[in-house]
Amino acid sequence: MASSAASGAVVGAMPAPTAGGVSSPARPRGRLAAARRRRRPSTRRRQRVVELLFLAPAVIYLLLFFGYPIVKNVVMGFQHYTSATFFTGVAPWVGLDNYSAVIHSDVFSKALVNTLLFTVGSIAGQFTIGLALAVYFQRNFPLSGVLRSLLLLPWLIPLIVSSAIWRWILDQDNGVLNRALSGLPLVGHPGWLTSTSLALVAVILVNIWIGIPFNMTILYGGLQDIPEELYEAAALDGATGWRAFRHITWPLLRPVVNVVLVLGVVYTLKVLDIILGLTRGGPANATQTIATQSYHLSFTEFDFGHGAALGNILIAISLIFAMLYLRASRRAVTE
Repeated sequence: MASSAASGAVVGAMPAPTAGGVSSPARPRGRLAAARRRRRPSTRRRQRVVELLFLAPAVIYLLLFFGYPIVKNVVMGFQHYTSATFFTGVAPWVGLDNYSAVIHSDVFSKALVNTLLFTVGSIAGQFTIGLALAVYFQRNFPLSGVLRSLLLLPWLIPLIVSSAIWRWILDQDNGVLNRALSGLPLVGHPGWLTSTSLALVAVILVNIWIGIPFNMTILYGGLQDIPEELYEAAALDGATGWRAFRHITWPLLRPVVNVVLVLGVVYTLKVLDIILGLTRGGPANATQTIATQSYHLSFTEFDFGHGAALGNILIAISLIFAMLYLRASRRAVTE
């Protein structure tokens, strides 16, 4: 009797179903859920608009200061664009004539070979010395932080200042280097910047000196991400020194190496101020590169069409190298 009375009381307390079979409190909940669903698309759109507004300044900056100059340089490579164009606004379309003229010029083959030698020599020296220093500074020893900071100085000094200092050091008559070498037997006064056989070597050595800090810093950061436990486990198996470097350090450092080499090659291909500050492309075009020749055509002879054509060739060389190297590296990793 008591249980039946209690169940009746509970049944009596429950809300009566409506004609649709849904209890009356369920209606507000359904309306609230539907309102939330309607709000979600509008909230997402609002967030998307805010994200685009934050990105807009960066996109506008890239288009104005990177996109427009590149497009303008590409267009100028197909025009007869000279100093008179700035006054008349007339730049006749010449098609591939600019490219044909610069490729068949007497300087282009020499500049292309110098660019190749300058790039390969600089990258080989910078990367090898930078990697050796990064591995060396991986050990903890007193004043290691101070020494790493001092090695960054060549990277921090303005390039035009560096070239002026090295021009004084390498001077044939009054340079510090030749004065130091004069005390050695069978050593005269080499013309580091005036000899056609030594000028390119001297410029490469100066560029190596400038690029070592960049390579060392990036590679040192990559070495810090390699777990120390791997070296400890390898040491238990007898893999230390060169074997540890070959089987642990180099494979794990390869992604960082790819970035360093690609950026280094792209940067070295367009090096201009160091060569201009040291030799201005001489003597007898011994240090003339595609970058310096493009500068010479544009801002010495004021033939901007030919200069832009050489600049576009340099951009194409950089893009081709980057794509081929990254594809080869990706294939080596997958294999």
